[in-house]
Parts: sequence; C-alpha cells; structure tokens
Amino acid sequence: MSALAIAIIDYDMGNLHSVSKALDVVGARPLVSDRPSEIVAADAVVLPGVGAFDPAMTHLRERELVPVLHQVIQQGMPFLGICLGLQVLFECSEEGTEPGLGIFAGKVQRFQSAPGLTIPHMGWNQLTLTQSACALWQNLPPAPWVYFVHSYFVVPADPRLVAATVTHGQQTVTAAIAHKNVFACQFHPEKSGKIGLQLLRNFVTLVTHQYRYSDKELRHYPRQ
Repeated sequence: MSALAIAIIDYDMGNLHSVSKALDVVGARPLVSDRPSEIVAADAVVLPGVGAFDPAMTHLRERELVPVLHQVIQQGMPFLGICLGLQVLFECSEEGTEPGLGIFAGKVQRFQSAPGLTIPHMGWNQLTLTQSACALWQNLPPAPWVYFVHSYFVVPADPRLVAATVTHGQQTVTAAIAHKNVFACQFHPEKSGKIGLQLLRNFVTLVTHQYRYSDKELRHYPRQ
C-alpha cells in the first residue's frame, strides 16, 4: 500500500518543514501546498500555525483557502490542526478582530495574568486526557508530556469537544479537541519528541483505516 498523501496547508503561518519531516518519519507522504486542487485530492489535511490570529485568517482568505477547509471537513476528510491551526477553527479571538473559520462555536481567550505566571506558556507540560478513547491518544502514557508555545487557548461552546486539557499556573485550559474527523491540538506534536511522533503515527493510522474500510465514503459533517 502506497504512503498516504497528507496535505500540509501553506499559508505563511507555520513551521512547515518540521511538520513535513515528522509526518515523513511516521510513514506518510507530506505535501506542502496552498493549491485547492491538491488539497482536496489528498487523503488527509494538516493545518499548522504559528503567530497571530488575524494575519492567519487574512492569509487563508487571500489564498482562497477558507472554502477549501470547509469542504474537506464537511466531506469527512481526516483533519489535524496544530497550535494556531486549532484556534482558527473557532469563531473569533481576543487577539484580533477577524472572524475565524467558524467550524466550531466558541472563542479564543488569552491567559489571565497572575503573580509568577509566565505568558506565553512555553515549554513541556503534561496533558490530562478527557477523551480517553480518542484515536490520537492510543499507545500514549496516561499523562503525556508535550511541548507548548502559546498565549491564547480555545474555549469551545460545547465542552464535549475537549479531548485534553493542560494546567498552567492555576488555569486549566483546552489542550486538544476531537470531533468525528476533526482533531486539533494547542501543543506542537512535531516538537514533542517520541510522544509527538506517536500522536502523528496515530493520525496516519486513523487515515489508513478510514480509507481502507470505508472506501473513501464521504460523511456529512454537522456544523456547530
């Protein structure tokens, strides 16, 4: 069986090389692209992101990628958002004024300042897995250590979306979400060593099983 093609969205807002290299290591065929035709033809999509919310949405709109992202998600294609690629799935952010993709209801908030609290939240921290059966968590330890760099976090309107949380200071916030074919994490799996590679390997396995057993049958994705 040939390696699955995973499109990595290029919109000038992420460390594409690191994500591409990590996916290659776990057996996928990464394709960095901003071409809608290549993205919709892939087996799965990864939306990475580093930086600010408003420039990210501006770049996605300028490259006419917003309808493409809605299309692949609504059609059931496996999707993984990373860091800023998680945040833009929601409606809006305290960081700016641009509307997000609105795939999910909810907003992005900034960590509240507190004595001794470092913002951004940067470095290694442990996850609390709130969706223990989530495909991304298979073969991981119960409280895995992963790498974060962020000042903002998502607050879903539906708390059932939350697949993992993390505590920074006294604040416990969303670290990952999962719903049907959509997965997204605030941390960086491509910077999280063996744990991150296992998570990406789990994503590739999920894609493999979906396409092997469902024969690429499209599933309608319910908008929130």
